[in-house]
Parts: sequence; C-alpha cells; structure tokens
Amino acid sequence: MENKNIQNKIEEKETDKNRIDNRKQSNKIKFTNGHVQGIFFILGAAFFFSLMTFFVRISGDLPTMQKCFFRNFVAAIVSGYMVLHSKEKLRVLPDSWKYLVIRATAGGLGMICNFYAIDHLDISDANMLNKLSPFFAIIFSIFVLKEKVNKYEWVAVIVAFIGALFVVKPSFDLACMPAVVGLLGGLGAGIAYTFVRKLGKQGERGIIIVLFFSTFTCLLTLPFMLFDFHPMTVAQWTSLLMAGAAATGGQLCITAAYTKAPAKEISIFDYSQVIFAAILGMLFLDQLPDVYSMIGYVIIIGSAIAKWCYNLKQSAETEEE
Repeated sequence: MENKNIQNKIEEKETDKNRIDNRKQSNKIKFTNGHVQGIFFILGAAFFFSLMTFFVRISGDLPTMQKCFFRNFVAAIVSGYMVLHSKEKLRVLPDSWKYLVIRATAGGLGMICNFYAIDHLDISDANMLNKLSPFFAIIFSIFVLKEKVNKYEWVAVIVAFIGALFVVKPSFDLACMPAVVGLLGGLGAGIAYTFVRKLGKQGERGIIIVLFFSTFTCLLTLPFMLFDFHPMTVAQWTSLLMAGAAATGGQLCITAAYTKAPAKEISIFDYSQVIFAAILGMLFLDQLPDVYSMIGYVIIIGSAIAKWCYNLKQSAETEEE
C-alpha cells in the first residue's frame, strides 16, 4: 500500500512537471513557415518606412504639406490600381464610412506631425516617437473598442512614456517643440491604428483602408501645397517620389505580414525600423543619437518586448483553457 502511494506521488510529480514543460513550450512562438514569412515582411516594412523618413529628410527645405502630399500620392495611385483590379472593386461596407474618415483624419494629422519631426530631429528620434503609437492605441482601445486594459498593460504604457521623456528632453523653451510634435504624431497614429482594428473587425478590406487614407490625405494637403508650393529640383522630385514608393512598399509589406502570422507574435519586429533609421542617419546624415535618446530607446523597446512576452503568455494560457 505504501509503495503504491509513493508510486502515485511520483506519477503526480511527473504529471506536474510535464504540465509545466508544456506551458513553457506553449509560451514560445512556434516558427512555422507562415511566421518566417510574416517576420520577413514586417522587417521589410520597417526597412521601407525607415527609407521613407530618410528620403523625406533629404528632400530638403520644402513645406511639410508638400512632402505629405507626394508621400501619399504614390500610395493612392498604387492602392487605387489594386482596388480597381480586385473582384470587389470599390465596394465599401456601409458601416465603414465614418470610421474611415476618423482613421484618415487622425492618421493624416499624425503623419503631418511625424514629417515635421523628421525635418527637425534625428530621424531615429522621429521614428522612435512615432513608435509610441501602439501604447496610445492601448489607451484609445478602451473608448473605441470597449476593451479592458489590465495593470500590466498600464505599466507598459507608463514605462514607455517615461522612455519618451528621455527622447523629448522637455525644457522651458521651444527647443523641445519638434519632439513634442513628434510625440503628437505618435498619438495620431495610435488613434488611427485603433480605428484600423475596428474596421478590420467589422470586415473592411485592408486595401480599401489604405486607398481611403492615401486619397483623403492627398485632398487634405493639396490646398496647403497649392497655396505655398515651392519649386523643386530634379533631386527633390526624385526624393519625394522615392519616399512615396518606400511608404507604399511599407504599407504592402505590413499588410502581407499580418496575413501570414498573428500581430501579437510578430509585431515586436516592427521596432527594427528605429535601428534601420539610426543606421541611415549615421551613414548618410551624420546623425548620432545622444545618450538620453539611447536610454529612451532602450526603455521604450524594452517595454514593448515585455508587453509582447506577456501577450504571448496570456494567449497560451487562454488556449490551454
């Protein structure tokens, strides 16, 4: 009898150990072919978007609205071609129109702020401030998507914003204004991504969202560009058209990435955009982030990684249940 009890205890311990091992294993990403493709595409998107910021910067002393127009003009042409050659053509879900307008307005204003920051900050700093958008999206998802935010996510948001202070370097003069505007760009992008999620949940096509945003922002910036148009050299025309092409490549890559693997499992690789931007800035613009910015990068990306790991763990536990 005693031997049987001992045997039962041994079996229970082995069962518990197997359960723990299985849980640890389930918390890891299972790198299928889809995950590899998704990571490849999201790295491609990060590279293209960093190229976009680079070309916007080297286009020189041109009005922000003029740069924004050309950035979206190329995307509007490409996405329009793709929509017209799709089976459903220009069909838009009836409930989508108001959310498309809100998404485009928030995204357009965020883009204008981001482009202003690109012209006045190191491009790595401008990219980092724009990458605060997922943390802003957490906040706005409470009101737009009625999602509940737990204490771990709140901690991630607070830590990320502390990191942002190192990048912004607030002061009592106007020296920090470009960084504040860049922060507002991240805010606008966060609102826009929240409504992209809402549109996606109700079944709207991604290419329609891209086309509407690109066309809307072209129309938004066109009057300002015509009122204050600056003649451009061949090099400036080339730079802005390349910025538009890079942005289009980024949008297509990121759309492809999230069709290959869940966002929660690959989104962290999007932060490689900051690394690409920093490399381009150092090689071609003689830009080197200062110590405070580097500390901010580590805090923000570290917070994103911690949130990513937590989401994976929660998802694995949900699947087990």
